[in-house]
Amino acid sequence: MASSTIVLLLFLSFPFISFAASQAAKTFIFRIDGGSMPSIFPTHYHWYSTEFAEESRIVHVYHTVFHGFSAVVTPDEADNLRNHPAVLAVFEDRRRELHTTRSPQFLGLQNQKGLWSESDYGSDVIIGVFDTGIWPERRSFSDLNLGPIPKRWRGVCESGARFSPRNCNRKIIGARFFAKGQQAAVIGGINKTVEFLSPRDADGHGTHTSSTAAGRHAFKASMSGYASGVAKGVAPKARIAAYKVCWKDSGCLDSDILAAFDAAVRDGVDVISISIGGGDGITSPYYLDPIAIGSYGAASKGIFVSSSAGNEGPNGMSVTNLAPWVTTVGASTIDRNFPADAILGDGHRLRGVSLYAGVPLNGRMFPVVYPGKSGMSSASLCMENTLDPKQVRGKIVICDRGSSPRVAKGLVVKKAGGVGMILANGASNGEGLVGDAHLIPACAVGSNEGDRIKAYASSHPNPIASIDFRGTIVGIKPAPVIASFSGRGPNGLSPEILKPDLIAPGVNILAAWTDAVGPTGLPSDPRKTEFNILSGTSMACPHVSGAAALLKSAHPDWSPAVIRSAMMTTTNLVDNSNRSLIDESTGKSATPYDYGSGHLNLGRAMNPGLVYDITNDDYITFLCSIGYGPKTIQVITRTPVRCPTTRKPSPGNLNYPSITAVFPTNRRGLVSKTVIRTATNVGQAEAVYRARIESPRGVTVTVKPPRLVFTSAVKRRSYAVTVTVNTRNVVLGETGAVFGSVTWFDGGKHVVRSPIVVTQMDTL
Repeated sequence: MASSTIVLLLFLSFPFISFAASQAAKTFIFRIDGGSMPSIFPTHYHWYSTEFAEESRIVHVYHTVFHGFSAVVTPDEADNLRNHPAVLAVFEDRRRELHTTRSPQFLGLQNQKGLWSESDYGSDVIIGVFDTGIWPERRSFSDLNLGPIPKRWRGVCESGARFSPRNCNRKIIGARFFAKGQQAAVIGGINKTVEFLSPRDADGHGTHTSSTAAGRHAFKASMSGYASGVAKGVAPKARIAAYKVCWKDSGCLDSDILAAFDAAVRDGVDVISISIGGGDGITSPYYLDPIAIGSYGAASKGIFVSSSAGNEGPNGMSVTNLAPWVTTVGASTIDRNFPADAILGDGHRLRGVSLYAGVPLNGRMFPVVYPGKSGMSSASLCMENTLDPKQVRGKIVICDRGSSPRVAKGLVVKKAGGVGMILANGASNGEGLVGDAHLIPACAVGSNEGDRIKAYASSHPNPIASIDFRGTIVGIKPAPVIASFSGRGPNGLSPEILKPDLIAPGVNILAAWTDAVGPTGLPSDPRKTEFNILSGTSMACPHVSGAAALLKSAHPDWSPAVIRSAMMTTTNLVDNSNRSLIDESTGKSATPYDYGSGHLNLGRAMNPGLVYDITNDDYITFLCSIGYGPKTIQVITRTPVRCPTTRKPSPGNLNYPSITAVFPTNRRGLVSKTVIRTATNVGQAEAVYRARIESPRGVTVTVKPPRLVFTSAVKRRSYAVTVTVNTRNVVLGETGAVFGSVTWFDGGKHVVRSPIVVTQMDTL
């Protein structure tokens, strides 16, 4: 007892945080060494509220994926606590952004056979969706003919505004909302006039991603007549647990996201789908990134985490969610489109897209005007209150894309008296197009067509135009194409790990929608729709989440790393024209920086032959290899770790399904690098695989041994890949890298491919 008293006195001698009015208080997240708690305290919460911050200022307490708490304190108070012996890390609460029918077939899924059949459509798997909540009344969330809720489920269905436990069923088996971080950060708290303080979805994004991953079959589905058919998620029988961490017009706060990870792991989910990422262009190191920390806690417990690659493409190094224990998903098109043509008075018909469903123009021509002709960029962007009604009334207005929502520009045109809009991409968006449910007759066109229309409008004495809306067309070629907005590599944190990992459908995806807002999400849009069509890596991520649910159902013993490996090594690298994948923004051949390992193909992922597994210890070795010390790593892993003291490990040796060889820029002449991979046989017990190497241009690649022999007793084999390059004459090209592959064949149906990236870069 005496020793406990001494310990307590030592801790209480440290400055306790009470409110200081001299500075603006903010929410900070404190990572605590849980093992340092004095035995006098019955719980960590008692310790935190006694030793670190007043009870009223604590926002969340984290137990499962993270030891620590978040609290509202001033920056000075946060700095004081950094010096506390039990505090491992302190970071300010950051705001994240959302990365905003036919696609399952496009991934190779077929009714009554293959993976859908063998996994029973994912019926025993629970997908936790971190998003804006869910609209439970949609047909996509029916529990008709679903079996009982899996017994291992420990979650709840929380009550709140217009949401009660009755809104959950055998499909939506859990629903929670996390608002404390938002309420602490936003003056006046959450705006209850536009939001529900409950799991109910006021935004639509969460309903859309949930039904993309696991929506039931819904017949006669469409968005105002577009994309009509049967809507279904990738894993139609998988169970959904909704974790509302994002709030309409307010984004998603790290403190709430971390609390959701804590709850989801405790609740018993199998897959976490998180279409959220940094919205400020800042890439935090793993130990300061709550999505990376929370997802490590989940992955270490066997939970697969799928995340979106971000929508800042086609710029290089724009990919987000970079942690190697997360599966990072870029976006591609599918073979369905919604064409709308801009018809000019000189007879030219220029291709565009639109989801406008109102009264068509029926070929009627109107004067066309480009407000940017005056040199006013705000007018060219059709920003609020920038259009002169005298100039645009009764006309079709050309608006440049950027700085404001695409659909909002049409509203500005409408308010100023315009009759229609042609939305023109700039050079940064290239030819990448996405459909929007515009409130006025409008279509989007690529950069080249936009330039032609502007040239016509400025040079012709009486320019006129019309828009022809052509509905839904399927069988589009080429498809898939890498979406211009999809986040691109290289990986800005760990260039030895190729990100994104793979791509999946993310353009013009039909899925369920909320009743709280219209399809544009604008307050002035009065329309209601059961389904909506959206684009973004947000839409690609839940395709992979649903895919993981199917693979987990078919192979319950597979780890998250094995599931990701099965997807990555069996991807498609050609489109439906049997040509190499192309980049929508340039029309040129794409590279692994754009698509990772390739395009998801679930028809092959069920039976990959060989897989690359990664253990928690492997991830710890990787963190040691990139220079993190034991205390820093403990911020991520919860438990104390040791790094090798004799020889520093190489980050390139993480047993990843892709291979990246990074050479320093100051090395001249012939240089080599060897990486080790260990393949596990999950196919026939007796198997022999042979390597086929596609060396990057100007690079020599060797594989030893060139043959892997597996038996019923030997299921794992390691091999070394040596990459040799002469830095004096290798040409790295526009991307700063050259690309190849190593592929293992067994002479039968298994083809196990890993991309090879070779680049020069000085890592930090």
